[in-house]
Amino acid sequence: MPGKPHHSEDEYFVREEALKKQKLALAEAKKLVVEQREELKKTHWMHCPKCGMTLHTLEFKGVEIDRCFNCKGTWLDEGELEKIAAHDNARKGAWVKSVLGIFEPTKGTTAKKK
Repeated sequence: MPGKPHHSEDEYFVREEALKKQKLALAEAKKLVVEQREELKKTHWMHCPKCGMTLHTLEFKGVEIDRCFNCKGTWLDEGELEKIAAHDNARKGAWVKSVLGIFEPTKGTTAKKK
């Protein structure tokens, strides 16, 4: 004849059930974070962090840089600054001037009508 379950046995099963529910809650929270991150990425992808306008990709010294033509901001992804600097390390400091120089309008270049 089976006896009544022991009190510590009941505690064990309650604890196991609580751990299962806690793991499920953590998995749901992680999924929600991933979904929110993806939603933010969709909303902000290739938009200027300064003014919110669309960023345009330009290639400069073999590196794709992102440029906002509204606020004139230039954005680099991780490691791109080092690639540009390594490419131009022979002319110390000149690479900064050359980056800025490619975005300056050329003076005195007006189209002439024939």
